[in-house]
Amino acid sequence: HGAAGSPRGRAMLADPAGAVRELADLTGNAWHALLEPDWPRLRTLLEADIAYRARQLAEGGLERLFADLHPGVTWSAGTLTIRTRFREVMTQKLSGRGVLLMPSVFVWPDVVSGFAPPWQPTVIYPARGVGGLWQRPTPDAAGALVRLLGANRAAILTGLDEPASTKDLAERHELAPSSVSAHLSTLRDAGLLTARRAGARVLYERTALGVALLAGEAASG
Repeated sequence: HGAAGSPRGRAMLADPAGAVRELADLTGNAWHALLEPDWPRLRTLLEADIAYRARQLAEGGLERLFADLHPGVTWSAGTLTIRTRFREVMTQKLSGRGVLLMPSVFVWPDVVSGFAPPWQPTVIYPARGVGGLWQRPTPDAAGALVRLLGANRAAILTGLDEPASTKDLAERHELAPSSVSAHLSTLRDAGLLTARRAGARVLYERTALGVALLAGEAASG
């Protein structure tokens, strides 16, 4: 009977506007308690994935984009096929409707899709580097990172748990802004950092490759 089958459900059906407000408040509470403390790190990983997918699309079209999106996702002649780990197979001919791709840190190792109208076809897939998201380098790995990058660049990369500007990093590491700027350029050229403008500031963030390197892993692709 759905919501009407319980007293709580009937109360919500009797006051739809109040139910919407309550659900919005509860959703906000869940965000603040469960996601907000870790959002800078999560956002960095998700935005790095989006940037990588955009490059794949620009350089090789849809074929390259879908080639390493997820093992369960294939694209051929305008048809999108999704195979889940529960052996469910869904095939959709998009016919010009487009598809919304959403990286997630919560769906690994599976892929989630939704094609029911009137919503835009959507595929939710694991973001690149999610396996190393919460790992910290071991002492041996940290030493190897210093040997690979140099002490200052390793410290900057390791300390970027949330986006930061050149000025922020110079103050944090007690380095000259010009030195930090040079280190950031090197790390960005190596694909370990990405930069984005936020108002008058330029903020630097780790890419999925940077996250994987800190975890002592090699990023795929």
